Amino acid sequence: MIANLAPHVWSGKLIGAMAITFIVQGVTIGAYAARLAGVQTKRIATSISLFNLFVTAGRLANLFVIFFLGPLSDQAGNAVAKLAGNPAAAAWQHTFEIQLRLIVLAGTLGMVVFALFLPMFTYLFRRGVHSFESRGSVPHSLARLFSPSVIRDVVRAQRLPSLAELRGFNWRVLPKRLLIFNTVVMCVYAIGVQSSYLASVLDVAVARTSIGLSGVVNGIGTIAFTLFVDPTSAIITDQAIHGKRTVEEVRSMVFYLSLTAIVGSLLSQAILYPAAVVIEVVARFAAHVHL
Repeated sequence: MIANLAPHVWSGKLIGAMAITFIVQGVTIGAYAARLAGVQTKRIATSISLFNLFVTAGRLANLFVIFFLGPLSDQAGNAVAKLAGNPAAAAWQHTFEIQLRLIVLAGTLGMVVFALFLPMFTYLFRRGVHSFESRGSVPHSLARLFSPSVIRDVVRAQRLPSLAELRGFNWRVLPKRLLIFNTVVMCVYAIGVQSSYLASVLDVAVARTSIGLSGVVNGIGTIAFTLFVDPTSAIITDQAIHGKRTVEEVRSMVFYLSLTAIVGSLLSQAILYPAAVVIEVVARFAAHVHL
């Protein structure tokens, strides 16, 4: 019986969830390079289209984490339900919380790694823009990007920035609200799914309602990004296209958007449990409202 088993942190499902989150959160950072590629190619509309393609693909891939996270949640939830009133139930809840924190940490590491490859992503977007213009088809353009010669050129485009280049990124030329909102949005988005699953184990009686609320949390994050982050970054990009800003200012924007996203992901560890408690309370309220 699962109730008699001691909880273990590591499992193949946990590693699978961490791997997918690593890639999904990393792609979010890589998509920022589309803004810079749009300025360099003077094809901002096409670049934004590719940006949306990357972001949408990343969010779609995030759905596959459920194949790994769901069974972990079921195992912990079933154990807590069978051990109700037993101190061992708290051990299962604590273990599941650790697993969720490791998944969030994997996403943070993905952001850091993909941020280091931003020069390569910028070149990839530039090639994608030119390929789409010549072929007029996204599938054909994507297929072209997988050719050995293009892959070789993309790899060669990768280089780590020097210390002087890092110092050259000026956050003062950017609206402060852009950096603040990006930090907050990524803080919420990084734990939207995980906090809901943790809430489902904190109170198994409203587990399904809690998990269902993950869409609400992520929806709020998406709306906040659409209202406060994306329009401002788009304006800065447009200004660079029209000569009102320099390319270096757009580079600074991409750098600091990546940095604040990483900071937001790190801060999300602090609100994971409080967010789960809030979702648990909302789920209880929804379950006891008679309509």
